[in-house]
Amino acid sequence: MSGPVATVFPKIYLYRRVVQAKLFIDAHYHQSINLDAIADEAYFSKYHFIRLFKATYGNTPHQYLMAVRINNAQLLLKKGLPVTDVCYAIGFDSISSFSALFKRVTKHSPAAWQQTELKRTAEMKTAPLNFIPNCFAQQNGWT
Repeated sequence: MSGPVATVFPKIYLYRRVVQAKLFIDAHYHQSINLDAIADEAYFSKYHFIRLFKATYGNTPHQYLMAVRINNAQLLLKKGLPVTDVCYAIGFDSISSFSALFKRVTKHSPAAWQQTELKRTAEMKTAPLNFIPNCFAQQNGWT
């Protein structure tokens, strides 16, 4: 960071404001939040905020928000919740936009991903040794 902002505020102060905005995303990902609301949380203009956030986290605030939503969707889908419920629970207003993003990220539709994960979880319960690396199982005398 250089220029007038860096000379007025110490870098740690600016970093804390960016972290505060990230924590805001983490806490409110399921709500209808936009870039203006996130940037306001950090007290930056949205364009300056995007640059600082990306420099700090490697993604834009929107990319980070979408990643948080998809990660939470995966957790809910693993619990067996219906795809529609998951869609709305993580902050999407449209099942088609949720499904498209989910598929772009995971390479599977939400329903297909869920079926695979639920099947895998059931298999882990019935045959847990199949999911332990062989070298670890041998080391502990399980094979």
